[in-house]
Amino acid sequence: MPLPEHSVRVGIAGATSLRGKDLKYWLEESGFPASEIRLVDEDLAAGTLTEVAGEPAIVQPVSESGFEGLRFVFFTGSAAFAAQHGPAADRAGAAVIDMTGGFWASPRARPWIPQLDALISPPAPAALPNDHYHIWVAPSTPAIIACSLAAAFAEFSPTRLAIVFFQPVSERGEAGITELEGQTINLLSFQPMPQKVFDTQVAFNLSSRWGAESEEKLADARIAVAREVQRYLGDRISLPAMTLLQAPVFYGHAFAAWAEFDRPATEEALTARLTSLGFKVLAPDEASPSNLAAAGEAQPMITSPARDDNVSRGYWFWGAADNFRLASVNATRIAERLLAS
Repeated sequence: MPLPEHSVRVGIAGATSLRGKDLKYWLEESGFPASEIRLVDEDLAAGTLTEVAGEPAIVQPVSESGFEGLRFVFFTGSAAFAAQHGPAADRAGAAVIDMTGGFWASPRARPWIPQLDALISPPAPAALPNDHYHIWVAPSTPAIIACSLAAAFAEFSPTRLAIVFFQPVSERGEAGITELEGQTINLLSFQPMPQKVFDTQVAFNLSSRWGAESEEKLADARIAVAREVQRYLGDRISLPAMTLLQAPVFYGHAFAAWAEFDRPATEEALTARLTSLGFKVLAPDEASPSNLAAAGEAQPMITSPARDDNVSRGYWFWGAADNFRLASVNATRIAERLLAS
């Protein structure tokens, strides 16, 4: 579909990543008023032929001059890539929206989940008076879900909120997808399975850690999400307990949540609050949320509250979200709010 003829020019840094591809699609499909979407990436990916608004486009190598004239630059590749090139985009006058986690430690960066503004304002960055902030952090999908659940339940005085996320292999990029595919094929044909990315069997398996030779650790991913949530909620709302399990799926974060309340909370009231914060609440007679059902959905899906048989004020929830789309929607909302301000 044609891009609107407005003066907003945006860049996607890390455009060939899975996150970058989904963001490009969402910017086009959501009607974001971009007159140009400039695609840049690391040198190895530069020169890749793709398309923008149905027209051929070439991914350009990242450079400081390449950020000039852009209103927004979305960083979608690796955290190291964002940390390296984000300051250049900032110096060029663009508003940086980081989707990689590369700026969480920066005191000049402000995390933001606009959907939660009615209940909890985003934390303010610590900086000198009169400083101008052009770096905004778009939290990860698990962090968005965890913060949203904590905010939704806050008025009901939860004594416990615990969430288990089932992470897809696409969080490790194309390499993770290729490895799960290769493991599945090789196991079914009784061949040795590739383990370069995870150093463990992911296919047909659930696990709480990756192998010792994996370049990244699942525990580090869990800690990163916990830090995102702590940074966003601070001491304003009780923090949820969280963990990550590796699931043998390609896309989509599924999650199980347990909430126990200090005072009675009705199913209707809980459902209304979840709906107001952007969850698509599914009734018991509807199909269960799943990573497949959530694919391409702009909203996280969740079941209506299911009362526990043994704990009178305890409820179970099961949900799922597209691990790329939900993050793309949130990042785009940040840009829209900045345009409107």
